[in-house]
Amino acid sequence: MRIISKEKILKKEVKIAIMGMGYVGLPLAVSFAKNGFETIGYDVNSKKINNLSQGISDIEDISDETLRARLEDGKLQLTTNPNSLLDADAIIICVPTPLTKSMEPDMRYIEVAVDTIKKNAKKGVLISLESTTYPGTTREIIGAAMEEEGFVLGTDFFACYSPERVDPGNKIFQTENTPKVVGGLDSASKELGETLYSQVIREVVAVNSTEVAEMSKLLENTFRSINIAFINEMALLCEKLGIDIWETIEASSTKPFGFMKFTPGPGIGGHCIPLDPMYLSWKAKSKNFYSRFIELAHEINHLMPEKMTEHVVETLNEHRKSINGSHILLVGMAYKENSNDLRESPGLQIFELLRKRGASVSFCDPKAPRFIDNQGDSHYSIPLNYDDFSSYDLVVLLTKHDVFDIAKIGENSTLILDTKDILKDSYEEKKRTYGKIGNQMNQKSQEVPSY
Repeated sequence: MRIISKEKILKKEVKIAIMGMGYVGLPLAVSFAKNGFETIGYDVNSKKINNLSQGISDIEDISDETLRARLEDGKLQLTTNPNSLLDADAIIICVPTPLTKSMEPDMRYIEVAVDTIKKNAKKGVLISLESTTYPGTTREIIGAAMEEEGFVLGTDFFACYSPERVDPGNKIFQTENTPKVVGGLDSASKELGETLYSQVIREVVAVNSTEVAEMSKLLENTFRSINIAFINEMALLCEKLGIDIWETIEASSTKPFGFMKFTPGPGIGGHCIPLDPMYLSWKAKSKNFYSRFIELAHEINHLMPEKMTEHVVETLNEHRKSINGSHILLVGMAYKENSNDLRESPGLQIFELLRKRGASVSFCDPKAPRFIDNQGDSHYSIPLNYDDFSSYDLVVLLTKHDVFDIAKIGENSTLILDTKDILKDSYEEKKRTYGKIGNQMNQKSQEVPSY
């Protein structure tokens, strides 16, 4: 039996297996391989593994060239065979953790991963969970399952939790320079986890339990959810008061202490902010604790796409146009700038809501050129041809990718609804009308600046 040890990790004499080749798992696998570790990338999706094995990356943070380099030097092996886990000294779980329709944690993917591990892993293995989850998961699911299989903690297996902090499309903070939190089920697990991650990540922050590590991730994202909800509500209030929320935010941001800038928008997206707080809320309820902040923030944030739809209706009405039959162009469908990530994107909801109102809806997003709606139908981005923008009754700005020329959008659109203050306030010459959220949306629309 070969037991993982700190010394073997430092000598790179351990093989790493990563379960799940998505936004989290693939970049992590590439990092370990790049740093000289034999790495196994495991996924149950045979199509994904086949494409990755050919050097075709579906993750924008990992280029095809980067992936091919790791495949060619032999440090990264990709497979759908669970038997490959038998060779691993450390197994890192990076699988989805969605919510059920009743807004409860869906633990199926973690449970399947753990079941696969206990059937295929050797004794002496280190297991690390990175998937976002409620406090207690590592101990209650991984620890309990391994012990039921006859593995003894601290001898036959070690387990830690280290929450992923991936920010898709972020060119500054990526896998290797984003600080990593890690906590273990025992002191040996914590030390092994800290040592392992330190080989590929510049700063590792060790905490005293897996529960602290699990809670830290939920605290981070719940903090963001609540503050985003607050500023969204302030934007809606400012509309009623006839005050520009954007100018207000900039004024408040001049305070050098005690204020953190958040900006409103059409809703929240991605896998983390819309979902993670509900994991914490669910856990709180299991302890007879009701978190009003979390629930209220969830309600406000998920109401924003409907509010944006109402703003579209109001903007068209102000110009004597009906939503029914209007041609509307949504600009930027990915949930964040310079990303192709459509998960939970508010743009998808707005697209559906506008169609239900009878609008003819198109979208333009070179970063995310295709999506599948709730009925299973595919929709494709129109080409980025600014001359075509004038043919739409309304252009709705949702996401500002660098690829977009904002000046040309302004020049070629006859009517614009700006959901994120993308156009900014430049009114030297006024010739087209536009409205923006958080700025008297229920009153007469302002004019689009001429560029």
